[in-house]
Amino acid sequence: MKAYLSRRYMFSASHRLHNEAMSNAENAATYGKCNNPYGHGHNYTLEVTVSGTVDQRTGMICNLVDLDGFVQREILERFNHQNLNMLAEFKESVPTTENLCIAVYDILQRGFRHAHLEKVRFEETMMNSFEYWGDNRVIE
Repeated sequence: MKAYLSRRYMFSASHRLHNEAMSNAENAATYGKCNNPYGHGHNYTLEVTVSGTVDQRTGMICNLVDLDGFVQREILERFNHQNLNMLAEFKESVPTTENLCIAVYDILQRGFRHAHLEKVRFEETMMNSFEYWGDNRVIE
């Protein structure tokens, strides 16, 4: 029997949405106030969804200690209180929350082995949320 587990985590980070390949006018028109030269910050909520067979012995898909430990070490310690523009994950891309979703998904996909990663979801503000499913989502 396949079941799903979603777990939420919070961290704060700053970024400036700016593409060096575009002119200042294009950046301003594309990113608006998010192109502020001094950047701006967010209190992100990250939701990680994993799936798997419920272990008959434990009654769980995976141990929360394993998931929490991995996310703490590999995600929160890497991104919390950072300027995303300065991180290697965004050397070749604009640190939009869409790209943050992809970066976090890739880290989890490569390293978390205790359950199958389904998706990551970020709430950037009360009005903005973003999801990335990798190749998992079947669109009908």
